[in-house]
Amino acid sequence: MNRMKFYLLGLFLIALVSSCGKGGKSILTPQSSGKPYEVLVVVDDEFWTPRDSALYEVLDTDVPALPQPERSFRISRIPTSRYDGYMKAFRNIIIVDVKNIYTQTKLKYGKDIFSSPQMIMTIQTPSREDFDAYMEKNGQVIVDFFTKAEMSREIANLKSNHNKLVAEKVKEVFGYHIAMPLELKSFKTGENFLWASSELNDLNFVMYSFPYTSETYFTREKFVETRDSVLKANLPGASEGMYMQTQLPELVQVSNTAIKGEYVFEARGLWEMKNDNMGGPFVAHARVDREKGRVVVVEGFVYRPGKLKRDFIRKLHAALYTLVFPQDVSGDEIAFEKQIEEEK
Repeated sequence: MNRMKFYLLGLFLIALVSSCGKGGKSILTPQSSGKPYEVLVVVDDEFWTPRDSALYEVLDTDVPALPQPERSFRISRIPTSRYDGYMKAFRNIIIVDVKNIYTQTKLKYGKDIFSSPQMIMTIQTPSREDFDAYMEKNGQVIVDFFTKAEMSREIANLKSNHNKLVAEKVKEVFGYHIAMPLELKSFKTGENFLWASSELNDLNFVMYSFPYTSETYFTREKFVETRDSVLKANLPGASEGMYMQTQLPELVQVSNTAIKGEYVFEARGLWEMKNDNMGGPFVAHARVDREKGRVVVVEGFVYRPGKLKRDFIRKLHAALYTLVFPQDVSGDEIAFEKQIEEEK
């Protein structure tokens, strides 16, 4: 009997350790410390000389398309000798591992090693010279890596804790699903158009669609032209002659990406209210719904005069990735669609 109890206890402990909680982590894995977009760098003094650190210069770059400079990450640094105990529970960690056994600089990473959510990147390098050269050439890879890690966390959070009323409005007007932040409270609808805003108007979501007639839409010039036309008609200002438009159209940053294998046109830039003193950053995704033959645009824009905007625009940017068309068939999207239906 004692042997059987011991055997059952062993099975229980194995199941306990291997079982996963929300987000795929073990139920024994502690919650990570640190704030979103905060990075702990584990590196010794000779690689972190003030104003002479290649890694610091990489992490200290500005977020693109904001009206004022805001750096990509909050940065903390400790020497290798202090990397133990609770320091290992930080959400984003970069370890600089310098050994002459390495022949070149390489990156390795691990997920949820000591806490969750957590991402640890180890930079293995043979020397300071090789390290600096690698940072100069590949530094953006590190910025993109941790930015995408944080975006993925925000997307997962939105899918499980999003604005049900916005989801219903999008379903009603367009027939799609999207997970937007809970802060959005007020709405305005038009023909193939929806605007949702927070009580303070700091967080804003815009969605519109139009017939897909040519791939020439997916250029900076055509995107701005269409955007300005739609927003002028649907988002007038407080007085006659006031309306939203794109500020400095020639500086709008555009790129091509993909979501679940489908083409996405991404644009970042600044908006302003014509004949008024309002403005801020925006980020937009444009996709083609091939079944309906339409271009679908989802956009987030921020209005926070005199305040930091980085975390707000990043939250809205993450939300854009949750747009789901009815014909999307991957497991995550099916589960998301069922969840939306169950919430009604």
